[in-house]
Amino acid sequence: FCLRAAERTAADPEALGVVIGGSGNGEQIAANKVKGVRASLAWSEETASLGRQHNNANVIAVGARMHTTEEATKFVETFLATPFSGDERHQRRIDMLSDYETTGDLPPIPAHHPQQ
Repeated sequence: FCLRAAERTAADPEALGVVIGGSGNGEQIAANKVKGVRASLAWSEETASLGRQHNNANVIAVGARMHTTEEATKFVETFLATPFSGDERHQRRIDMLSDYETTGDLPPIPAHHPQQ
């Protein structure tokens, strides 16, 4: 079901998806295999919010064995209510990942990086 949820989310730029499993890890991994999906694993209200704010995540993964129904519901509600910040530094990282997803080309190493 994770791939189907991710496919439907990726097909609609305004959509947000929810995948739930034991730990949420496998669901996040599966959803992230779909082009255009940015799935984040939430284990707190803060991580649910940051997934949207900083990464423009369009799918949230939650571990049902890790949290109560009330906690998981709050994570999803927080995720759905939080907008992407639109900050340039966050958008730049998202664009790099989208470019890699499309072309397979790694982004250049920054000039200040020690491997340069």
